[in-house]
Amino acid sequence: MTDATAGGFRPRSLDAVNFLLSDVRGALGPYLNVFLVTQQHWSQSEVGLVTTIGGLLGLSVQTPIGAAIDATRSKRGAIILALAILAVAAIVICAIPRFWPVAIANILVAITGDVFAPAVAAVTLGLYPRARLARRMGRNSAFDHAGNVAIALIAGAVGFVFSQRAVFLLVPVFAILAGAAVLSIPAAAIDNDRARDLDGAPDAAAVPAGFGVLFESRPLFVFGLCVMLFHLANAALLPLVGQKLAAAWPKEATAMMSACIVAAQLVMLPIALLVGRTADTWGRRPLFLAGFAVLPLRAVLYTLSDNSVWLIGVQVLDGVGAGIFGALTPLVIADIMRGTGRYNLAQGAVATLQGIGASLSGLLAGLVVDRFGYSATFLTLGAIAAAALIVFAIGMPETASRDQ
Repeated sequence: MTDATAGGFRPRSLDAVNFLLSDVRGALGPYLNVFLVTQQHWSQSEVGLVTTIGGLLGLSVQTPIGAAIDATRSKRGAIILALAILAVAAIVICAIPRFWPVAIANILVAITGDVFAPAVAAVTLGLYPRARLARRMGRNSAFDHAGNVAIALIAGAVGFVFSQRAVFLLVPVFAILAGAAVLSIPAAAIDNDRARDLDGAPDAAAVPAGFGVLFESRPLFVFGLCVMLFHLANAALLPLVGQKLAAAWPKEATAMMSACIVAAQLVMLPIALLVGRTADTWGRRPLFLAGFAVLPLRAVLYTLSDNSVWLIGVQVLDGVGAGIFGALTPLVIADIMRGTGRYNLAQGAVATLQGIGASLSGLLAGLVVDRFGYSATFLTLGAIAAAALIVFAIGMPETASRDQ
């Protein structure tokens, strides 16, 4: 990969964007659940309700956000606006950790946080030709995971030395740095037609397809269903593990959560690079099948011991599944939507289904934990993960094109 490309763009700028955006998101995420349960003494059901409110309201705008990213020629501006809103939401959570302020802030987090993935994928598509896209998507994912490792270590140190609440103040700091990285990418270097996948096929239409294209693609439907089931099973696993660790080690709660995140992210980084290098030769489907297969195994293994070393060790498996998932998802959507001009609309639709799964995951887990305990919850989520694997194996075709 060259150091500079047309329009003055340097790949290191996109590396920095992916690294720093993960820092912004990572300073919220699972730390919020642990903070509310262990420090503010919220019940599991209250935490699940807040998560669900934010998720359901946030996901309702995912598809319109995708359409807006397709239409706008200011994709950098969309990312910067989302960063500003996320920084304000984190400050509110830190300053006023009561139900309604946290619920409203979490709604803002749910809406703006999901702008980043489709917007960065669109910028990447606009910067790189199809032949270099798989490697670049893998590199994006690798830097995202590297940023997650960095913020987990920083957040763990801040939470241990100061307090869990102080972790949220890292968000505005990294939001400023991420904004500077975004602006270092020249707007002129982004091909706006390619950024929406309009010129991705020899017979691409001169104008974008209608919104109905979302309902005409069977592979997109099957993939969206699998994404929803995957996140319904996966989203609650790390918070649940964090809560078990926090109950056993209350003072070290944030540090324990950071250890879980770091363990998985250190595996995700090389997995993402491997996926980027092999996705064109091996195909998308075999790699995705491996990623889906790991999730039910991980859920079952959590039930075998409450030992902190075991729980953190099992969390390493998340690095395989999530590493494959993160690197391949934007690439598979680009395959399916090639030439339609509706790449970001499709990303928004898939993000909507992902949000449905993730938001219901928190509520489902909270209800099952309160009534039946952690082991039953892990097994329930594992069964859902197995269903996702079966649906993908039966219904999802290979999407890689032979004429990249």
